[in-house]
Amino acid sequence: MSTARTETTRTSHSGLTLPKIGFGTYKLKGAEGSDAVVRAIDKGYTLLDSAYNYENEGTVGNAVQASWVSREDLIVTSKLPGRYQKHDDALTTIEESVYRTGLDYIDLYLIHWPNPNQGLYVEAWEAMIEARERGLIKAIGVSNFLPEHLETLEKKTGVLPDVNQIELHPYFPQTEQLAYDAEHGILTESWSPIGRGNDLLGRKDIGKIAEAHNATPGQVVLAWHIARGAIPIPKAASDKRQLENLAAVDIVLDPAEVDAITALGSPDGRLKDQDPAVYEEF
Repeated sequence: MSTARTETTRTSHSGLTLPKIGFGTYKLKGAEGSDAVVRAIDKGYTLLDSAYNYENEGTVGNAVQASWVSREDLIVTSKLPGRYQKHDDALTTIEESVYRTGLDYIDLYLIHWPNPNQGLYVEAWEAMIEARERGLIKAIGVSNFLPEHLETLEKKTGVLPDVNQIELHPYFPQTEQLAYDAEHGILTESWSPIGRGNDLLGRKDIGKIAEAHNATPGQVVLAWHIARGAIPIPKAASDKRQLENLAAVDIVLDPAEVDAITALGSPDGRLKDQDPAVYEEF
């Protein structure tokens, strides 16, 4: 495996520092899910991704409390659902998220989708700014926001998100969005970073690069995210996969390999055609 010592974190325009890889918790629930999150924390993951709509904020909070790692060293993330974007609803939902975790605060809270046809995401953002001022949440960001949505937030409130979590994988590399976020000091997180239910990890070209680095195809794809400045948040319940994913931070791809993987992308490469300009999720 080709490795090199590199910086292990990324920092946003406001000073929020995140590790170069996080841990996804979608579909991890109950005692079994909490155990998987505890094991991930014990292996070294500090950025934990959840959402109100995942219905597992309690699972993640329980794992944080059960782990031997100090609370201050962990970054718990959750997300505001589209049905609660009105200002007062958003504040109540954020409070509920904190209560569900059983923690005193949530480190990073995101608007899950802009739902632009509803015209409420600025209200939600104002509520999140207020919740941050109240200490309910430490940092605020968004998910699935396009440049036009980010520009509206800055114009209306003067506050840019620290994070934009977007669909990003080799079949949909999001080059323009990545560049926009970086230019504005917004950290880009990747959801579904290794695809979902497609042939990505079975491709011979990915396999060839993996062989050259004595790595797995999944590790190579995660290393591609990291090389491009994105923060992947893969989910893994097994110890083997958790360790493999975390080790991807130390894999160094050369520029030609990064470009070859990026070239697999296409404009219609989204997994489920969820275009934030029109798609809505409640």
